[in-house]
Amino acid sequence: MERFTRIRLFLGDERFRKLQASSVTVVGLGAVGGYVVEGLARAGITRFRLIDFDTVQPSNINRQILALESTIGRPKVEAARDRVLDINASCDVEALQIFAAEETMADILTPEPDLLIDAIDSLNPKVQLLTAAYHRRIPLLSSMGAALRTDPAKIQFGDLFSTRKCPLARRLRKRLRHNGIEQGIECIYSTEDVDFTYRPPERDGDSAGPYSGRGRARRTLGSLPTLTGIFGLCLANRAILRLAGVAAEE
Repeated sequence: MERFTRIRLFLGDERFRKLQASSVTVVGLGAVGGYVVEGLARAGITRFRLIDFDTVQPSNINRQILALESTIGRPKVEAARDRVLDINASCDVEALQIFAAEETMADILTPEPDLLIDAIDSLNPKVQLLTAAYHRRIPLLSSMGAALRTDPAKIQFGDLFSTRKCPLARRLRKRLRHNGIEQGIECIYSTEDVDFTYRPPERDGDSAGPYSGRGRARRTLGSLPTLTGIFGLCLANRAILRLAGVAAEE
């Protein structure tokens, strides 16, 4: 199709067909995950499973591509599905408004995707998703913390167990080791020094919907729309190259 001419020219016909035939599951459709979906849909991916329990809130507008005046109050999965189909009506999009937890892992990971992208920002659901995917040997990419960062040059990819200066990754490593995982989870993270002075845990209006009471109240962290978006688009870029069979430069 004409809309994908430039990416087909870049990848070549064979790699583009491989990309289009791939299935991707994205869990978490917030500041990072929304941009992941945007990049993948515009690259020609046609099979999506989109997972998020939340609805769009006014406080999302500063940094989430799915958050608009027209989408406030809607489930994020529905807003994401409609946006994907507006980019490419030929897509097959499964939108599941569910919470990532032990009892929902079968719904999230069955059938297994060609690639799973974890853009969850809560610790417990993130641990459960990464553990389940790792032990099922599902190829995956995971996002570490993007809040409080200002320097795009400090963003990089690496094994979660080799990251530096990321408090979220440090907490994840401890939990994942208890689950028998010591390496093998590729992630995006920042090596930027940041001052993690947390406000007390609170519900800041970001969460609403059928699962909004699940889990602990989240600590509120400041973030720029630029850095969270760059995290998401870098993840999408990594996914495109991997699914098309193009080696990414380290």
